[in-house]
Amino acid sequence: MATRKVIITCAVTGSVHTPSMSPYLPVTPDQIAADAIAAAEAGASILHLHARDPRDGRPTADPDVFMQFLPRIKQATDAVINITTGGSSLMTLDQRLAAPLRAEPEMCSLNMGSMNFALFPMLDKPREWQHEWEPKLLEATRDTIFKNTFADMETVLEKLGKGCGTRFEFECYDVGHLYSLAHLRDRGLASGPLFLQFVLGILGGIGADPDNLIHMKRIADKLFGDSYQFSVLAAGRHQMPLISIAAAMGGNVRVGLEDSLYDGRQLAKSNADQVRRIRSVLDGLSLEVATPAEARAMLALKGGDRVAF
Repeated sequence: MATRKVIITCAVTGSVHTPSMSPYLPVTPDQIAADAIAAAEAGASILHLHARDPRDGRPTADPDVFMQFLPRIKQATDAVINITTGGSSLMTLDQRLAAPLRAEPEMCSLNMGSMNFALFPMLDKPREWQHEWEPKLLEATRDTIFKNTFADMETVLEKLGKGCGTRFEFECYDVGHLYSLAHLRDRGLASGPLFLQFVLGILGGIGADPDNLIHMKRIADKLFGDSYQFSVLAAGRHQMPLISIAAAMGGNVRVGLEDSLYDGRQLAKSNADQVRRIRSVLDGLSLEVATPAEARAMLALKGGDRVAF
């Protein structure tokens, strides 16, 4: 019997954490490129990428900033490059799509519903802020809706999916998001093999515990049968326990400083640290890590030679 392959996605920087929370969070194009390449060398076959303003680390949707690191990562590694269409909850859809539409990547994330995406509880921990924008951005999420309407999802599927041959990491923050994806599948707008990312532990979405993970998997089985792959990301301290459970349940895993700043009880000094940690867990479960080529085959991706960077 062939050993099942597990895809490791690494989400390198995201837009949730801010520079004051960790000195190791990559924010400049040089840092994002170096961290992404090291994560790929450690075993990540998919690299999920956001951009940040190199001057102060705030999230940015500027395609020119993406283009400062995308070609370098592609040149140095065979990993699948997956660009966010989520950006941050404070960006418009046009802003969020600007870089993916220029880059035409193999994969993009696609959020499956509008929701509260609350980061303001991170203000409760006292800290010295390096930049004025950091506490302001976190506080702004108290009164912001992360907008992902059906019209928005249809636009992304049309422009990027049909228009660019891009396939998606469907980010499902709650059970209802699975039903939204099933609706899009039933209309022929999303087709298999679907790659579902169960997102647990964001305030506004489903909580991070094993019962919820099992429930998400049960509903996905009911809706999608055997025509999907699932992966799990869990926020903060829930990251390693829940993705370890996911791997044992037949799923794929996502690590990275977008999701958690820690490696064990210490701040992770790089994304590669987290990749190595989950690799050791997978080794202990007698599971093999998928290569980029194997991930491309599992997800029916168009190939790294058909992107625009």
